[in-house]
Amino acid sequence: MRRHTVETPAVIRNLGILAHVDAGKTTLTERVLYATGATHRRGEVHHGTTVTDFDAQERDRGITIFAAAVSCAWAGHRINLIDTPGHVDFSDEVERSLRVLDGAVAVFDGVAGVEPQSESVWRRATAHGVPRVAFVNKLDRAGADLDTAVASIRDRLRVTPLVAQLPIGREHAFTGVVDLLRMRALTWDGDTPGEGPVPDGLLAEARRRRRLLEETVAELHPGALEEFCAEPEISAGTLAAALRDLTRSGDGVVVLCGSAYRNRGVEPLLDAVVGYLPSPLDVPPVRGERAADPAAPLAALAFKVSSTATGRLTFLRLYAGTLRKGDTVLDAGAGRTERVARILRVQADRHTEVDRAVAGDIVAVSGPKAARPGATLCAPESPLLLEPPSTAEPVVSVAVEPRRSTDAGRLAAALARLADEDPSLTVRTDPETGQTLLSGLGELHLEVAVERVRREQGLTVAVGSPRVALRETVVRGVSGVPYRHVKQDGGAGQFAHVVLDVEPAEGTGFAFASTVTGGRVPREYVRAVAEGCRDALAEGPIGGHPVTGLRVTLTDGATHVRDSSELAFRAAGRFGLRAALGACAMALLEPVAEVTVTVPEDAAGGVLGDLAARRGKITGMAARPDAVVITATVPLAEVFGYATHLRSRSQGRGTFSARAAGYAPAPGTPAPR
Repeated sequence: MRRHTVETPAVIRNLGILAHVDAGKTTLTERVLYATGATHRRGEVHHGTTVTDFDAQERDRGITIFAAAVSCAWAGHRINLIDTPGHVDFSDEVERSLRVLDGAVAVFDGVAGVEPQSESVWRRATAHGVPRVAFVNKLDRAGADLDTAVASIRDRLRVTPLVAQLPIGREHAFTGVVDLLRMRALTWDGDTPGEGPVPDGLLAEARRRRRLLEETVAELHPGALEEFCAEPEISAGTLAAALRDLTRSGDGVVVLCGSAYRNRGVEPLLDAVVGYLPSPLDVPPVRGERAADPAAPLAALAFKVSSTATGRLTFLRLYAGTLRKGDTVLDAGAGRTERVARILRVQADRHTEVDRAVAGDIVAVSGPKAARPGATLCAPESPLLLEPPSTAEPVVSVAVEPRRSTDAGRLAAALARLADEDPSLTVRTDPETGQTLLSGLGELHLEVAVERVRREQGLTVAVGSPRVALRETVVRGVSGVPYRHVKQDGGAGQFAHVVLDVEPAEGTGFAFASTVTGGRVPREYVRAVAEGCRDALAEGPIGGHPVTGLRVTLTDGATHVRDSSELAFRAAGRFGLRAALGACAMALLEPVAEVTVTVPEDAAGGVLGDLAARRGKITGMAARPDAVVITATVPLAEVFGYATHLRSRSQGRGTFSARAAGYAPAPGTPAPR
């Protein structure tokens, strides 16, 4: 089937679904597809029949692993929706998705409220400037409470919630919501929504909450304040316009509620997506210079690459211009051209071919053979390089080798293809053992990658025990370390002289500065010294681990009238910092995770003792009606295999989640200052 309709940017909504694992993202996505007519049956996660969790591993594990794009229509608008993973090990998939989204729905569990990973993705969405609406899900569950969830949104996310609905009924008796803007009741009998007056028993409470919403909005929005002061109440139209402005500015977040599993609250959420979240025309021009205009030169960002049975697909967000089937585009970063053979409207693992796509759209294309995630594809006659999504550093590695030596070549090719699709996976050879090391963001991340090799390539693979990625840092620095780089082997030589100070720095980064005066080291050579210092960070003096958490200052230097060059000063920076690090007091750092454990009260004591034995530091405890929630900072190496251990200790009643929390001193090394 071929579609020829092309929407204008004004009616496009590029939307992400963000949440903690098991908050109901995928179920909500399935209900959105069903409500919009994109599917004719409701997929279920527990039955393995969902559209977006189409990969065999996703269905086996019951979680979202790969960000999946789907497209549907609602109220005359095209919604391009990305269902993102909730597990921390796949946070890089979320990061790449956030880079290309204009808005998002943040889903929260009506019982648990804000959970660790939902807090993490919320912060990343804020960093990317992505406006959000909140959906408190699972209000049909025992213990679910909208007000408690809203309080956690206010307290943990530090935002102003604008609660636009009131639940009708609690827990298993939850049947619908009161729309506080229009003061109408929306109820669901099966899949069909009905509308009527607010029930008498809820009318007083609905009026109170409507007034509270008006007061909160009036405090934040000048137009609403003017009407609030002049009229008995703010009209529904003014209130909706104010909610749209506050959502897009980030000064408030509209909160809706429902039960995706019971198919309650989905249609009002879709109305909010269309009404409050921005179109591509409402966001600033990319790089401040190229607006979402179909007539402008093409500018598109590749945010995902996927190998399918029919070939390689590259997922694009078009920021400007129009892309047509058969076009030749420039990969601006690589400096090569690629031909677009097909343009596809994506429904997870199903595709509908279209002839063209316009600015603001999200599509997949076939044809480009080498474009990686983060690549800019643009008009060859009007090159533009977009900032790629950031990639998290791997923290866990496993040794991977084929059972049969004759499969070594196939395994190397398969791992290279995985790293090509997922930039957060890296493959390298251990120089000491000669083993192939696969590194990623967590134990599950690597398990999934290895399983893909086994299933897709039919390879039998042996995998070693996971090892964490250590770092080295400066505990006590040194000053005035000179280094002279001199090389003369016929013809033009190399000369560079640098003097470096090294000191600890807060965090896990690298800072470089220069205090050289009088032109003793020209500016272009200072930049070369900085690059050389970055080269030196790859291997530290303790065990060859990457170095982090330091500040380097170039304090003096000298040049030669003929033999100095950027190459010479880059070498001086590299070898000079290596020499300086050898004179510093250094410490090893290990990755740590923030672990959140939810267990029945009678199992809490044993869990606390077990976390202490794993070198965990308890950071908080909170009571729920049916459980205790324990948070702790635990070395990542101690979290390997914890899920199985926790099930055994809690008789299968405990759950846990973990998210990266930086680095901390490893045992037996001095702590950084």
